[in-house]
Amino acid sequence: MALTLSRLPDKMGSMTAKYPIKVGPGAKGYGAPLKRRLGLTQNAVTVLNKRYLKKNGQGQPIETPDQMFRRVAENIAGADARYHPSNVPRTAQTFYDLLAGLEFLPNSPTLMNAGRELQQLSACFVLPVADSLESIFDAVKNTALIHQSGGGTGFSFSRIRPKNDPVLSTSGVASGPVSFMRVFNVATEVIKQGGTRRGANMGILRVDHPDVMEFIRVKEDPKEMINFNLSVAVTERFMEAVRRKEAYRLINPRTKKGVARLFAKKVFDQIIRSAWQTGEPGIIFLDRMNQHNPTPSLGAYEATNPCGEQPLLPYESCNLGSINLVRMYSRKGRLKTIDYPKLQATVWKAVHFLDNVIDQNRYPLPEIAAATYRTRKIGLGVMGFADLLIELNVPYNSTEALAVAHEIMAFIKREAREASAFLAKERGVFPVFDGSIYAQQGIYLRNATTTTIAPTGTISIIAGCSSGIEPLYALSYYRRVLGGIRLPEMNARLLQIAKKKGFYSEKLFSKIVATGSVQGMKGVPKEIQQLFVAAHDISPDFHTKMQAVFQKYTDNGVSKTVNFPKEATSKEVERVFLRAYEEGCKGVTIFRDGSRQEQVLACSQTSYC
Repeated sequence: MALTLSRLPDKMGSMTAKYPIKVGPGAKGYGAPLKRRLGLTQNAVTVLNKRYLKKNGQGQPIETPDQMFRRVAENIAGADARYHPSNVPRTAQTFYDLLAGLEFLPNSPTLMNAGRELQQLSACFVLPVADSLESIFDAVKNTALIHQSGGGTGFSFSRIRPKNDPVLSTSGVASGPVSFMRVFNVATEVIKQGGTRRGANMGILRVDHPDVMEFIRVKEDPKEMINFNLSVAVTERFMEAVRRKEAYRLINPRTKKGVARLFAKKVFDQIIRSAWQTGEPGIIFLDRMNQHNPTPSLGAYEATNPCGEQPLLPYESCNLGSINLVRMYSRKGRLKTIDYPKLQATVWKAVHFLDNVIDQNRYPLPEIAAATYRTRKIGLGVMGFADLLIELNVPYNSTEALAVAHEIMAFIKREAREASAFLAKERGVFPVFDGSIYAQQGIYLRNATTTTIAPTGTISIIAGCSSGIEPLYALSYYRRVLGGIRLPEMNARLLQIAKKKGFYSEKLFSKIVATGSVQGMKGVPKEIQQLFVAAHDISPDFHTKMQAVFQKYTDNGVSKTVNFPKEATSKEVERVFLRAYEEGCKGVTIFRDGSRQEQVLACSQTSYC
């Protein structure tokens, strides 16, 4: 089989020429020894002790973080024995250096379970839910098994017949998809994931389902669906009807016939009102998601993982991991630049790692194993993007930041494709390659997808960096994790710069702690105010622009929250939803500060920002 490397839309030809190095499992420098000690913050140690490290019968940790990284590295390197047995020790050292150097971290189940009895390594699953009690309760059972093993689940409830539809077998009437979602919600509430965290679900309903209005409004009761994120799957036809202020058809999934018509703008306005009020539902652009389905011969996407960034076919799982971008710059005197040779090497190692995870995984169900092996999807993303911008002296809300995002993610996508092509030559293409879009293009890959931008909640705490591609939430805030524990976060870079430039004082920083921002603060230099912008200092439109740039170079989806201040209007929310659609995003999630009784991030123990 001839090897053809990825052909990507390329505005970076000069960069590729400047950094032509190629790295692989046998290449020079692929297993260079780690020269730094673990640089873990106190919050990282707290999270690792509580959730990730092996424990004895009394719940006390019996391994150190260093031993955890070694355990994971050696276990995942074991997959090399199937292809090049002599490479296993070298690969194990390479993976250890990658993890212990906090340059790349996989999703949480891999850190928790690799090399342990459970050995369930995936975070993302999608389960089918058909229109029968047997299918629904099979899905409930399978959800329990996945949550127990540390994964999260996504479902489309769009195939379930609507409320009051006839049930011929019992001469009764159906209760509708929302009623059955409550069964999943209760089941999730009573199951701890691997003894470390509660399960998470994504519930999706098509916008043309007859029960869509009930679905949109269900979370207006704060006690409802507490273990679900919700998204409405909207179609191109619906969005066009919104634009034209026309009606559209609601379709009974049982009969496939139209049952009513609604004005699209009325439904869209209700989505906006509910999102403004509670932060949910989000929107998934279903047709656009399927335009980028690499294996349409296997079926269409209907659902995503709990955070919405990973579309999957029924029973598929995906293994995610993120590169810590703040470790990817170099310094020459006072000048800091992105270290592209290091980033390239890191991408190749990370793709190798994530492909190995597929082989080392112990899947909760045989159907999941079969579906995952068919496509071998991986999702390499980033974290620490906001921190990198600060190191480069680039404000997050600037056109230069958009250019940096474009440059970095285009580079990562191309190199991830190149690394997957290298593995395809060494190990073979993914099994259903012949029916994929890549076969038609002559691009030979090991993995049907290679890139995903995940939220990186706790792994960014371990890495000591900002989450995903989000801006700094605030310069001082509390993060609620681990069953209600609140971890204080203070931006260390601001503190360091303040002392270096001579504007530090306890009085000044007590004000920063109280507000979470330096904007308009007397005593803080103007250039520092411009550089250290927080989520609420950035316009919602710009949040959306940043998401769109990353989406352009991401196979799967992008996890990004568009933050709104408490006083934002529903009209502003509408503008963001429309901009996300117009700029090519696959979905959009917004959050208005203080719109929920509990939220993950807050500027103090008792108040919001």
